[in-house]
Amino acid sequence: MIGQPTSFIDNHKVVRLLLPACLLLTIVCLTLLACTPPFDRDGLIHHLQIPKLYLQHGGIYEIPELVFSYYPMNLDLLYMGALWLGSDILPKYIHMAFALATALLLFFHLKKRLPSTYAWLGAFFFLSIPVIVKLSVTVYVDLGLVFFGTAALILLFRWLETRQLRHLLLAGFCCGLGIGTKYNGLLVLFILTVMVPVLFIRSQQQKEKLTIPAMKAAVLFCCAALLAASPWLIRNAVWTGNPVYPLYNGFFNHTAAPAAEQADTGTEEAKPKGGGVRGVFATRHVLYGENIWQLLLLPVRIFFHEAQDDDPRYFDGRLNPFLLLLPLTALLFFGKLGRQARLEQAALAAFCLLYFLYAFNIEVLRIRYLVPMVPFLVILSMHGLHRLEVLAETRSFASAVWLIPVVLMLTWNGMYIRQQFEKIDPFSYLSGRLSRDEYLAKQIPEYPLLQHINSKLPESAKILCIFMGWRGYYINRPHSFDQQGNADGLLAWLKQRGMTAEKIGQRLHEKGFSHLLIRRDLLYNQLRQEEINTQQLWMELGQRHLQPLSSHLYYTLYQTSF
Repeated sequence: MIGQPTSFIDNHKVVRLLLPACLLLTIVCLTLLACTPPFDRDGLIHHLQIPKLYLQHGGIYEIPELVFSYYPMNLDLLYMGALWLGSDILPKYIHMAFALATALLLFFHLKKRLPSTYAWLGAFFFLSIPVIVKLSVTVYVDLGLVFFGTAALILLFRWLETRQLRHLLLAGFCCGLGIGTKYNGLLVLFILTVMVPVLFIRSQQQKEKLTIPAMKAAVLFCCAALLAASPWLIRNAVWTGNPVYPLYNGFFNHTAAPAAEQADTGTEEAKPKGGGVRGVFATRHVLYGENIWQLLLLPVRIFFHEAQDDDPRYFDGRLNPFLLLLPLTALLFFGKLGRQARLEQAALAAFCLLYFLYAFNIEVLRIRYLVPMVPFLVILSMHGLHRLEVLAETRSFASAVWLIPVVLMLTWNGMYIRQQFEKIDPFSYLSGRLSRDEYLAKQIPEYPLLQHINSKLPESAKILCIFMGWRGYYINRPHSFDQQGNADGLLAWLKQRGMTAEKIGQRLHEKGFSHLLIRRDLLYNQLRQEEINTQQLWMELGQRHLQPLSSHLYYTLYQTSF
């Protein structure tokens, strides 16, 4: 076990009392923010909608028209249990529990390596980081991946200390549970599998004849992970022939058409083709007109105030600049550490670097895609902060050097939490000032039309949703979604040569659609990019065969008449 360094700060009673109180206050704030009905995008698209359909069906079944139903569902099964109990708010707390569990992992890990003040501060800092706050009050699954990935690497560190096989296998098992939570866990598996033999060899005093045992350890780790993830891999292999469907479908099914790997969100954002660093740079240059300096500074920009929630241009999330500055401080004094400490911090930094490079292998850079490396940045941040304290020559100077970054980084997080109270407005719902329907109508622009569908349309109605971003959780009537790229949908029929309004009506009738729910602004933007014949066909269809029933903002519900 790594010994605890001494600390001036650990002797400050005010600090020792204040940090646990602040941690408790943060948990209370998260609890209040999560108490409202869910309105987050992915929850309505996937993490609540699919469990709801499973419950209605009486069990898990294949839903080919919803590609995200093939994603791994470890946390979604827990959400399904909450829905079965009658609560769609409980899934938020289930997701939050993984953030609390990760904070606990960080606390015990840091407590063994640094003075206890840094353990409390690390847990508090982690829970209050903007992206962690955002995820803790939404029905997503990213925090499950964060917990399992963090547990896997910390267990690997424990294995290096004890050489007990159970720690290696538990690390692999946690990594596999991460894969069963979100496909990004495959990247965690790849990085950690590569790191296992390196860590094994580097931790030994005698480096000779270690290659074979190191490779055996990597194989055992990988097998344990695949075993834990196997239920979802087997399910997809049976259904589609591809264990990680829809990923790499061209590799597993050579004759199959490429599967959509990302649900349409109903936004106008186009994506230029391309991959890797070239892809993300090309995407941001084309969409946002960013110059070469803005592109080169992307790794720095994502940590600062430029990042914003719900805006892909600004990375759709917020971090904290000290997650960049303090780890760099820790690494500057890397050579002054003991052998085991150097190995662990090198492993943490390597994981973060490799995971960050992955972000540049996708076309849209989002903070949420980087969240598995946040706990490790927090650990490195605490080591960096401790180094600042140690470098100070006097007690009073040490307190100032320590206090300034702590106050700044926690103020940054606190301001974000305050903004979330303004945005989510939980007290309007908790106090009863707004009913559930009134609150959801305030947060979800199309919700009044969903109320109309659920209360006024017959149960035999079937709705075709166009540019609705797959958000179907609150629709209690049979429905399907149309999107660009669907070869057998209304958007594709409008572009087919020789198509008429009557033929489209016949096809809608054959598919049983009695109503259309459309986001008009996105549809009109799309039609403006098509040929004049397509635009005229839509106008003819609307005039002859579509009767508006209800509109709200830029959404309209139509009844078909053929």
